Amino acid sequence: MTRDDIIKMAKQAGLLPIDIGPTIETWQMRRKEESLVRFAALVAAHEREACANLLLNVDLSSMDADHRLQSWTATVLLNFSDAIRARGE
Repeated sequence: MTRDDIIKMAKQAGLLPIDIGPTIETWQMRRKEESLVRFAALVAAHEREACANLLLNVDLSSMDADHRLQSWTATVLLNFSDAIRARGE
């Protein structure tokens, strides 16, 4: 998600005015936009981590009878978890 996407969504949600003129409000809106972008980054990081942890905490004990399948599934889940975390880099 780009900065422009975040600003567009903030405007759609009514958090920012759609159009502002060249006034002191322009500077204030830019500061508010930057705060929203930082907030969106924090929310996205939190959600990525929650998704990654969900994958890492899958109970694979029902696969005890087939250790190869259990190991393969654990590796796949770990790779997915790593890929989700890498999206934040």
